[in-house]
Amino acid sequence: MTTVIRQDDLIESVADALQFISYYHPKDFIDAVHEAYQREESEAAKDAMAQILINSRMCAQGHRPLCQDTGIVTVFVNIGMNVQWDCELPLDEVINEGVRRAYTNPDNVLRASILADPDGKRQNTGDNTPAIIHYKMVPGDKVEVHVAAKGGGSEAKSKFAMLNPSDSVVDWVLKMVPQMGAGWCPPGMLGIGIGGTAEKAMEMAKESLLDPIDIHDLQERGASNRAEELRLELFEKVNELGIGAQGLGGLTTVLDVKVKDYPTHAANKPVAIIPNCAATRHAHFTLDGTGPSLQTPPSLEDWPEITWEVGENVRRVNLDTVTPEDVKEWQPGETVLLSGKMLTGRDAAHKKMVDMIEKGEELPVDLKGRFIYYVGPVDPVREEVVGPAGPTTATRMDKFTHTMLEKTGLTGMIGKAERGQVAIDAIKEFGAVYLMAVGGSAYLVSKAIKHAEVVAFPELGMEAIYEFEVEDMPVTVAVDSRGSSVHQTGPAEWHDKIIAAKAV
Repeated sequence: MTTVIRQDDLIESVADALQFISYYHPKDFIDAVHEAYQREESEAAKDAMAQILINSRMCAQGHRPLCQDTGIVTVFVNIGMNVQWDCELPLDEVINEGVRRAYTNPDNVLRASILADPDGKRQNTGDNTPAIIHYKMVPGDKVEVHVAAKGGGSEAKSKFAMLNPSDSVVDWVLKMVPQMGAGWCPPGMLGIGIGGTAEKAMEMAKESLLDPIDIHDLQERGASNRAEELRLELFEKVNELGIGAQGLGGLTTVLDVKVKDYPTHAANKPVAIIPNCAATRHAHFTLDGTGPSLQTPPSLEDWPEITWEVGENVRRVNLDTVTPEDVKEWQPGETVLLSGKMLTGRDAAHKKMVDMIEKGEELPVDLKGRFIYYVGPVDPVREEVVGPAGPTTATRMDKFTHTMLEKTGLTGMIGKAERGQVAIDAIKEFGAVYLMAVGGSAYLVSKAIKHAEVVAFPELGMEAIYEFEVEDMPVTVAVDSRGSSVHQTGPAEWHDKIIAAKAV
């Protein structure tokens, strides 16, 4: 029997799914984070997961993005061989029209992050198209579609290797995960593809992340094949690394490990890792010719009631009066609540400023004594001052850090995850400080921003320099003025604790 799938039904279904996943976590993810939160013994990691859970509930209520990075869209389409299309546009363009409508929806504008001419002008396409689309022909008379929106920070931590046939996949993964740092916003999932060819391994790793979190079910029933054996072994051993939520050290680094494999050449063992971050976004729908397939909203009762309390030892800081001497008193791991005015700037703005400095040109903003927040916010809607505005991966700014500190008099930086050694050395040399905001809490962070104004490089869109006025924005001292990094000390401490407890 032939099924006719209409163009508008696919467009509407894609647009609906992308809006839906921008503000609703999958229930299995919420359950897994909550379970990890309840058993976590690291205060810093527990605090980070609390912010993720609170942010998730706020987004579900407010229908605003879980993360300011609303992702690059990946679509897996399984087309029944008895399907006929009623379309004026090529299928790629039909799907991209759904993406376009989702990302420009005025009720919940999503950030456009896709740049054309990636090694040239890197010009924003303006509507987050094109998507990455995979097709497969299958038996049947329906079209099954999986959509995902993958953040650039976690995608950047993907790894691939062409191992020798006798090499250990486990050893390679355990070597790679610490190198990935915390820029992929753990706790999340690791998708692993083994076999095929280079591109097949990467595709399998990405596709595996669409599967539900079910590692505890697997632990109860036991492995039935090599892929499941790897899942169990890696889940245990990756968590034993002690990396923890946001890389701060703790019991849970991964909520699940997914493995897909495929036959490969006798001389090869391709292996890929793609992590999924705290903004896990994916949905599934099926078209059967009867109209669009729309997502069913979950119940808010699915979200746990979590509160985030300010600790007794919190340090309150006025950004308008803080001095470099004040910063020297701040301790690694200390919670700080920021109020006052800060500037923002990420990759493109940093490159522009460093280029201007090298040419002897005057910068459009005075950075002396100020803090800069690595962020590219979502555009505001309705009464919002700014849309979701969580931190971006700080290591991308490492190569600019020495110049920025030396030439501008910048006092502090705020971003996501760890800093590399070159940045830590510069922070120590100039007595600066690096503060970490929780990745995956973008909407929660935006509520601390009371005023936002573009002050430089408006042509950069979401990468423009803003001035934010904030009130009690929560951050952690991640690298102090002496160069001590909690992302180095925390995981090492918790790895030793986990191994010691296991030995008892």
